[in-house]
Amino acid sequence: MVLEKAESAAYQNYINGTDVPAIEGGVFQSVDPTRGRLWGSFAFATEGDVDHAVKAAQAAFEGPWTRLSPTRRGRLLMKWGDKIAEHAARIARIETEQNGKLYSEMHTQLKVAQDWLYYFGGLTDKIQGSVIPLDRSSVLNYTVREPLGVIGIIVPWNSPTFLTMMGVAPALAAGNTVVLKPSEVTSASAIELARLAKECGIPDGVINIVTGMRDTGEALVNHPLVAMINFTGGDAGGRAIAGQAGKHLKRCLLELGGKSPNIVFADANLDRAEAGLLSGIFAAAGQTCVAGSRAYIQQPIYDRLVARLVKRAEAIVIGDPMRAETQMGPIATKTQLEKDESFVHRAVAEGAEILCGGGRATVDGFPDGFFFEPTIIHKAAHDSFIMHTEVFGPVLTVTPFQDDEEVVALANSTPFGLAAGVWTRDINRAHTLARQLQAGTVWINTYRALAFNSPFGGYKASGIGRQNGMEAVDHYLQTKSVWCDLSNDVQDPFVIKT
Repeated sequence: MVLEKAESAAYQNYINGTDVPAIEGGVFQSVDPTRGRLWGSFAFATEGDVDHAVKAAQAAFEGPWTRLSPTRRGRLLMKWGDKIAEHAARIARIETEQNGKLYSEMHTQLKVAQDWLYYFGGLTDKIQGSVIPLDRSSVLNYTVREPLGVIGIIVPWNSPTFLTMMGVAPALAAGNTVVLKPSEVTSASAIELARLAKECGIPDGVINIVTGMRDTGEALVNHPLVAMINFTGGDAGGRAIAGQAGKHLKRCLLELGGKSPNIVFADANLDRAEAGLLSGIFAAAGQTCVAGSRAYIQQPIYDRLVARLVKRAEAIVIGDPMRAETQMGPIATKTQLEKDESFVHRAVAEGAEILCGGGRATVDGFPDGFFFEPTIIHKAAHDSFIMHTEVFGPVLTVTPFQDDEEVVALANSTPFGLAAGVWTRDINRAHTLARQLQAGTVWINTYRALAFNSPFGGYKASGIGRQNGMEAVDHYLQTKSVWCDLSNDVQDPFVIKT
């Protein structure tokens, strides 16, 4: 495929409030997956650029950002949220053009960034220490919660602004500064957001953007001035980052992959369950870490519900993600498209059968687009590759089950534990399963629901730590214990004070 070299955007790194080219002059390109052609070019940040960005962030941390009162920092975050909401339509279009996800979804994510910044902006002056009631009444002991310093944040391409806010908002609320490395697929929106932050009065150096590939991220992870890494992405990348962070005794927060089960019992409202299964896997073309990629359906309703799912999947409107009538856009990259294709082929080779889809889709007007059919597979063995590996595409496996004990064992049988869905009218069963399922989030009679004030993260190989909610801020703070002897007594220097 030859990329059309039409008009395209050009972005540089954003460091200390200024657009700057890569020190070594390197550039990489991104592709519009709907049209399969060049979208824009970006600075290829190397170790020197990362060092420049980190030092700018450190200077801001030691200077203007820390000198601001917590309340003032919070007000600036809220102002930034207002500004992002004003520019939501423009930035959402940029993201859709870069990752192919529905414009309606990207626009919603841009708009709710305001909620995240309002929430965490409101927490800035709620971060408190405590006074410790010691046995020695003459000693005052209190704790102070302090920021870590420079936070390195690495985000993927599927929900760029949304996932950026989940890391940046609590990090800044805690008083840290950040260096963000966006995905090479969707780098533009991060720079647009940082420019808006400057317009709001957030000091230069508080938010820095370095664009590039894996080497750029590695340089950020290994930089000695970076106190913590927040990474959202695949489990292989998370393991590598955790290993490097461990070498430097550096904190890391990891939100990794999933192979989430969506469980439907015979007593469920089938209309709602059908909608939940479809939206859980096809609404974002499967390109979400919480995709409900494994549907477990109780035997009495299995054939009936599967038939309904296939009929609906075959009717999904695939096309231009900017159009309101489109229900599923393209796959974000050619590499991911080929991966989806290979995973389906392997599943069939291992004995599974395709009920619908299974290959690339042709869309009128977009001959070079990266489109893939909504795919439903059945008869996949429980220990097969497709049942234990994250596809990150519009591929759903359907499996019958008999009872609660069986489905819990099946649901918990993968290395992942990010999310799970349960569809039933039996409230006792629902809450019992919520405790038994090994997942950081369990949705009952709903799916893909997130909120700024509800913790989100995974069990097992799906990650370490929690984003969103008050729990998120704790990751970006350290506790100092201060002791003050208020007495005038002279202490024996050889007596241990307890």
